[in-house]
Amino acid sequence: MSATEPATPLSNKYTESKVLSISPPNTKPPSLIVKNLEEQVGNLGFNGERQDLVDGRGILEHERDSLPLPAITGTRRPGIAVRRGAEGWKPSVRAFEPPQRKGLEHKFQDILDADEPDLEKLRALSWKGIPTRVRPLVWKILSGHLPANTERRRAVLDRKREEYFGFVEKYYDNRCEDQMHQETYRQIHIDIPRMSPLVPLFQQPTVQLIFERILYIWSIRHPASGYVQGMNDLVTPFFVVFLCELAPPHEDVEVYDVACLAPTDLRQIEADSYWCMSMLLDGIQDNYTFAQPGIQAKVGTLRMLMQRVDRPLFDHLEGHAIEFLQFTFRWMNNLLMRELPLRCTVRLWDTYLAEGDSGFSVFHLYVCAAFLKHFSKELLRERDFQGLMLLLQNLPTSKWGDAEITLLVAEAYNLKYMFADAPNHLLT
Repeated sequence: MSATEPATPLSNKYTESKVLSISPPNTKPPSLIVKNLEEQVGNLGFNGERQDLVDGRGILEHERDSLPLPAITGTRRPGIAVRRGAEGWKPSVRAFEPPQRKGLEHKFQDILDADEPDLEKLRALSWKGIPTRVRPLVWKILSGHLPANTERRRAVLDRKREEYFGFVEKYYDNRCEDQMHQETYRQIHIDIPRMSPLVPLFQQPTVQLIFERILYIWSIRHPASGYVQGMNDLVTPFFVVFLCELAPPHEDVEVYDVACLAPTDLRQIEADSYWCMSMLLDGIQDNYTFAQPGIQAKVGTLRMLMQRVDRPLFDHLEGHAIEFLQFTFRWMNNLLMRELPLRCTVRLWDTYLAEGDSGFSVFHLYVCAAFLKHFSKELLRERDFQGLMLLLQNLPTSKWGDAEITLLVAEAYNLKYMFADAPNHLLT
């Protein structure tokens, strides 16, 4: 099987239980896990950045002068962006589309226009990337936000949008009177301005207010986990993709002024982003409950997987006292969004959504393994703890494009094919 052309990834369905049934080594009770998290992460600050290696904007000091910054209004806040790059950076999500994918639009449209679209065909076609023009509708269907049936779509969409703004009125508009959730609101209100400081779109007060409402309402309606730092990242791809549907086609959405949109359009984007994020989090909620057991299990499994697929790199990291939790916690918590440019995240999520229920929970684990393996040579050249951590926290993906993501998901599929259906292979 070619690494660049994986077989259609739908004939072998692997459930999360098959992958995560492997207990990570040295399993500890939740109280010790929390304590160990603090000890192992050490001086890793907000979302895992080395505070002694970054400046106030969360950008490595040696990169600061090379970043081609667009004009940004307002005061910068501390934090780390969804990773943007240096020289050669192409900012537009819309521009990130190879010609051959655009040529597939008619195949997608034929499926979408059917009275009862074939979801298996839609998933198979989406796995290698979705054309920009049809991506918003395909994401809504694959995430479960919209039914496939064409006649039911409008009624369901109207009902769910109305329901969401009912939540806004019930929860968000009365937040000042809700003493029980004041701390949740305060934390969200603090975190939102830190979000993607290099992306002008996300520095607009209107956009920040939308994210604040989405996250606050989700946390109120999901008390088992509530709000966890980094969740705002998970709204970002949905918001950008749905904005592409309504913004003028010639506009670069990353710098687009949402005040140019009609209020009804903004309401649609907000409600649809909320529901799609909710569907995503339903499948990985144990990543965000107390002690984050889902992340603990995935990090343990990733460690075992790397021991098999790249033993020299595994031994190199172990030999320099690098704990997987120190750098992969963020990969699981933020679904690699802090490691990849936004355009690459959107393309990667095409594949995750095409994978079905296990895309974000199971397939992501193999993407992380393929991602780490990709940088094996560079990591093996580092000779001390600080050099390794600096590279692991700032892997050079700023110039990545469609070709790199295609290779990444192909390698991840190969790893999944080898190990997901036979987890005992990790133990031998």
